[in-house]
This record gives sequence, structure tokens and C-alpha cells, in this order.
Amino acid sequence: MNEFLLVREVGFRPLGLVLGSSVYHVGLQLGRWSKNQELTKLSQAMYHARELAMSRMEAEASALGADGIVGVRLDIEFKEFGSDIAEFIAIGTAVKADGADPGPGGTWLNNKGKPFTSDLSGQDFWTLIRAGYAPLDMVMGSCVYHVAHQRFAQVLSTTGRNVEIEPFTQALYDARELAMSRMQAEGNALEAEGIVAVQLRQHTHNWGSHTTEFFAIGTAVRPLRDDHVIERPTMVLSLDA
Repeated sequence: MNEFLLVREVGFRPLGLVLGSSVYHVGLQLGRWSKNQELTKLSQAMYHARELAMSRMEAEASALGADGIVGVRLDIEFKEFGSDIAEFIAIGTAVKADGADPGPGGTWLNNKGKPFTSDLSGQDFWTLIRAGYAPLDMVMGSCVYHVAHQRFAQVLSTTGRNVEIEPFTQALYDARELAMSRMQAEGNALEAEGIVAVQLRQHTHNWGSHTTEFFAIGTAVRPLRDDHVIERPTMVLSLDA
């Protein structure tokens, strides 16, 4: 109820839930046992499946005449059809602007001509609009990475000791950086001023302990006015009697 009222308060009318789905076979790619490396085919598969689900959700919103989609959730469910078959699901609430001012461009659609998408809650969406910013699109980056196994001598050398395992540290750092940089590249392509509400998730899925996916996602935003200045909140101090 709070989210519904706050979205309405900033001038948007909910039209209905919109959904996109893609049942995808995620293929197999082998990595070298002793080498840190990205499994590029798996990275591309995970990204493409999510993109299909998102684009189908956007198509449903366009059919409703929506200006955007708020509260988007992007989930993965592995099915009983096989351990390498998963359903990628995007779901959110399509909204129509009722008198909300989109700024000089005259439209709330993003610069791809599609309804904006945002994973912000109703409360965060209200805060964003009131602060003078608008969502452009959800942006994301994926990296599936194989972390090298330790050799037997390396395992023995660290037994009973507090010591950093530098190859593991570097592998996880590189994988996160790749996911983040791909998300940032999508934001740059939209000419966004920034990306808010960024999440960096880690999933092992069904690949085993040494293969993991890092998935970065957030909402790219633009200012409603070039000369906009965010007002500072008034601070109220309270003294005990």
C-alpha cells in the first residue's frame, strides 16, 4: 500500500504487472584446473537469457502504453527438465505518467525509445523523482569465472596457518571487476549520469565450488533538469530538557 501511494504521489499511475520469461539451456564450458579464467560462453549465456526476459517484460509494458516499469525483480529458477536448464524471469509494475514532468525531453521513455525500467522500491522511486532525477533503464553485467584449484603442495604449505591465498583473492577481484565494468558500460551507452541501488550478487548455480557467477545490476538515472540542484534537508536539533 505504501509503495502504491508513493508512486501515485509523484504522478504515476500503475497499469498492471508485466512479465518476461526465458527458459534457457546453459551450455557447458570447461576451464583449466589450475588456471584462473573467465568462462566467456557461460557469461554470455547468463546475460543473454536475462536480456530476453527483460525485453519481453518491456514489450508487455509498451503494449499497455506504459512510460516505465518500477519494482522490477529478476530471478532464476532451475527446473526439473535438467540441471543445465533454467527459467529467467523478469517481473515489475508498469506505470503511466499522469502529469509528472519528464523534463526538457518531453518524454519518460529512455533514449532507446522504450519504457524505463527500475528495480527501485516505491519509496526509493519517490525519493529519486523528488530529488529531480529519472530512471533510464536497469543496467547489468555478468561474469562467470573459474577459480583455479590449489596444488597439493600449496594446500600443505598453508595448513594450520593464517595466510592470504592470493590466487583466490585475485580471481574473485577480477571477476567482480569484470561484472561491474560491464554494468558501467551499459550506463555509459545510455548517457546516464550515474547508477543507483547497485547490487553485486554471487551465484554458484550448479557448476560446482570452483565456478561462480558475479552479477552486477542497478538503475541508470538522468537529471530532469540540467540546472537542477538537490535541496539540502533542514536539520532539526532536539535537546533534552
